[in-house]
This record gives sequence, structure tokens and C-alpha cells, in this order.
Amino acid sequence: MTSEPLARDGSDDMSRRGLAAGSVGLLGAVVIGVSCVAPAYTLTGALGPTASEVGAQVPAIFAVGFIPMLLVALGYRELNLYMPDSGTSFTWATRVFGPWVGWMAGWGVIVATVVVLSNIAAIAVDFFYLMLAQLLGRPDVAALTDSLPVNIATCLIFIALATLVSYRDMQTTQRLQYALVGFQLVVFVGFGLVALVRWLTGTAWNPTPIELSWFNPLAVPDASTFIAGVSLSLFIYWGWDVSLTVNEEADDASSTPGRAAVLTVMTIVSVYMFVTIGSMMFAGLGEDGIGLGNPAIQDNVFFALARPVLGPFAILLSTAVLVSSAASLQSTFVSPARTLLSMGYYGAMPEKLGEISPRFLTPGRATVVSAVAASTFYTLLRFVSTSVLWDTVQTLGAMIAFYYGLTAFAAVWYFRGKWFSSVRNFFFTLVSPGLGGLILFLLLGLTLKDSLNPEYGSGSQVFGVGLVFVLTLALILLGVVLMLVQYVRAPAFFRGEVIARSDAVTEELKVATVLEEDDGEASQLRAAS
Repeated sequence: MTSEPLARDGSDDMSRRGLAAGSVGLLGAVVIGVSCVAPAYTLTGALGPTASEVGAQVPAIFAVGFIPMLLVALGYRELNLYMPDSGTSFTWATRVFGPWVGWMAGWGVIVATVVVLSNIAAIAVDFFYLMLAQLLGRPDVAALTDSLPVNIATCLIFIALATLVSYRDMQTTQRLQYALVGFQLVVFVGFGLVALVRWLTGTAWNPTPIELSWFNPLAVPDASTFIAGVSLSLFIYWGWDVSLTVNEEADDASSTPGRAAVLTVMTIVSVYMFVTIGSMMFAGLGEDGIGLGNPAIQDNVFFALARPVLGPFAILLSTAVLVSSAASLQSTFVSPARTLLSMGYYGAMPEKLGEISPRFLTPGRATVVSAVAASTFYTLLRFVSTSVLWDTVQTLGAMIAFYYGLTAFAAVWYFRGKWFSSVRNFFFTLVSPGLGGLILFLLLGLTLKDSLNPEYGSGSQVFGVGLVFVLTLALILLGVVLMLVQYVRAPAFFRGEVIARSDAVTEELKVATVLEEDDGEASQLRAAS
């Protein structure tokens, strides 16, 4: 079949695969987006390493890392306005650059989310046993996470529970996420607020006054340190685009998801900046005790800060991180499931993946496949080595930069006929996505270059090449192999027979023609009557 142009209101039948239309509102989409980013869990792992890289300029680096995310989000919003489709990057890149490039964009989304799912599950396991240890007053319970059979079994249980919720209707997901996201944000923002109050009252551990230099990216010691910090910041913002994958289930497919994506990014950066500044003012950046520069606490800064800041309520912070990772584990399933659904629907993946659960109106089969992939990936790599598992996180920088950047360029090229039609279009369809895409592709090239070094990541190597680069290349080649297999099985999609290339001006002309024809038919009917 050849795809028909989408109406700008997203009402075309091709965008309706049986998903529960109108089940997600603006607040629900934002909550799902914030949940997927998981601010409490993400900042727990990112604040220490970032502080070790850039020192006092952590707020500046977080702000700079936010810029390409916002620019790309604006481009995503424009694409969603014209082409609301649950396949997002896959569908948009296919319409603009053709089936082969579009398939790899979809693969980038799937790989990134499967890797994240496995690692989020690992964090959830760690904090689950840490919380139990705190509740029971038995530190030895926290060590259960080091037992391979216990760790893997617990992880698989968490993934199964998250899959069960994701398989059900979107209302179930939203209700759960309202509670989980609300709890983690209240605790996390409350932590930052208490830290600031303690600084104001002189009861902070190492009272450190705020300085303007904290917000100056030019104060970072050197270019390589700056790039390393910004690359790390890509991970802490990743996941906001899940708000767009529910566009076919939104109450207004053309506007709600795009607005939700931008609001998600804005919410996340606000939380990060507030909590980071509060932590810096409370503990300082020293290398002793709970100073953020202490290498001994950088893997889990908030575990070290929890009791000094919150006192007897310290358990709330570890619970918030657990809740954050659990919430993200569930909401992250939304993205790969809907990408696989779209790819199956268009014949880019086996058609079975395009099936909808008739009871819950969700991409049931695709959700289960995503869960099996994440479970298998985690189990195999956990048996190989924990360091190998964590090295996969480093590959995310390349995958994120690839498919975000590619989608941003798709927005630029799709709207090429409208760049200069208005000031708004010039900024939102050319400058914003173009600049965001360039920044991300620059970071992609630098990440690949740096990852060749055997010392990159955990320091593991294969024949003198860094393991992170090897893993990145292996995942890309796996995608190429699967793409070629699907081409042999069902070549129609790759021949351009399913999704035709298009641009904004052409689509508007087609829609206008359809409307004129409809008006003509209506006039004839009125005349006949």
C-alpha cells in the first residue's frame, strides 16, 4: 500500500491503528515524559560524575546540555503538528529521507530504550535492597543485590510488573505515573528546599555561597572537559520524546504531544538546576566527606547527602530514587512498543508487531517483545560482566545523538519550502532543529572518536579498541543485518511502496485539494437537493 498524506489534525485513518484515541491529555503526556526521564534516578547517577568533570560549572553544563534538547524538541513539535504518528522518528525520517534511513532511525530508538530499560531495572534492584536494609536496620540486606541469581531474578520480576502495567490501557499507566512522579518530585524538590534552608540558617555541612561563575560555561577548564560534560548531560535529558509516541492516543494529536514534549524538557531542567544548586550550597565541591568532589560518593551522591540534609527522613530520598527508577521502567516501555507497532504496521518489521490488544487497545505484542529484549539483554550482559553492562550506558550517547539529530534534520528538510514564509517558521523549522541537529551530530562524532580509546568507559577493550566503541558498532551492525533480513522477507516498505516521501508544502497542497473536492461534492449535493 502507498501511504496517504496526513491531515494536519491527525485524523487520517493511517494514523489510527486501533489505539485508544483521546485517552491521554496534556498533563498525562507531561507526567509520562517526566517519568521516563526519571529526574531523581538520573541525577543521582549524573551529578557526581559531572561535578568531577567540570567542578563548580555543573549548573552551566546542565544548562548547555538543555539547549540542544529544547531546540530538537521544538523541531519534533513541528513534525508532530503535520504528521502525528506513534512511530515518530521512524515515520518522520522515512517520509523525509526514505525507508533505509527511516528504518535505522527507528532502530536507534529501539536500541536506546532497550539499553535504558535494562539499566533502569538494575538501578531499581540496587535501591530496592538498599531501602529494605534501611527499613530493617540491617546493612547486610543491601548486599543481596551483589548476588547474581538474586539480582537477575529481582530484575526480571520488576520488568514483568512494568510490562503488565504497560500492556494495560493508558489510563492505568497515567494513574500509576501521577502517583509515582508526584512522590519523587515532592521528595526531590523538598530535598533541594531543605538544603537551601539549612544554608540560610547556617546549618549546612559546608555552606557555599552561590556564584555567577557556576552558570558560566566558559569557565570550564578546557574544551575536552566541556564536551565530556555536555555529552553526559544528553543522558540526563533523554526520554522526553516519549510524550510524542502517544500522539495517536492524545486528546489532540496535532498539538498536545508537541506541547507536552517542550513542557517536559522545561520541567526537567528546572528540577535539575534547583536540586543541583541546593546540593552545591549545602555540601560544597570539596573532595572530603560529603563534598560533591569526593570520588568516594560520586556514584551515588544523594545517598551520602540524604541523612545530613533530611535527618530522620533520609529514607524518603532513597525511596524516591527507587520510585523514580520503577516509574521510568514502566513508562519507558511506551516508546519502543509504539515504535515497533508503527514499524510492524508499515511492514518495516514483522507484521505481528503491528497488532493491537483488542481488550486494552495498546500495542500488546510489541510491549512483550520489548520486555523480552530488555530482559535477555540484561541477563546476558550481567553474566558476562557488570562493567560490560555499565559500558552499554556509554553507548547511549551515540544512539541518542544519532536519532535525535537525524529527526531534527528531518524537520529542517521536511519544512524546506516554508523556511522563509514567516518569522515563526524561520525559527521553528530551520534555526531551531537545524542548530540542535548540528550540535548533536558534532557530539556524536566526538563520542565515537573518544570511545575508540581503550580507557573510555570502564577501561575494557577488544583488540586495543575501547569496548564502548565496539558495543556501539555491534548494535548498529545488528540493526543493519535485521534490516536486510526484513528487506528479503517483505521488500515493499524498502521500495517506497508503503510510505512515500513528502514535504510540508506538498502535503498542504494535497490536503487543500481534498478539501476543495469535498466542498465541490457538497455543493453538488446541495444543488441536487
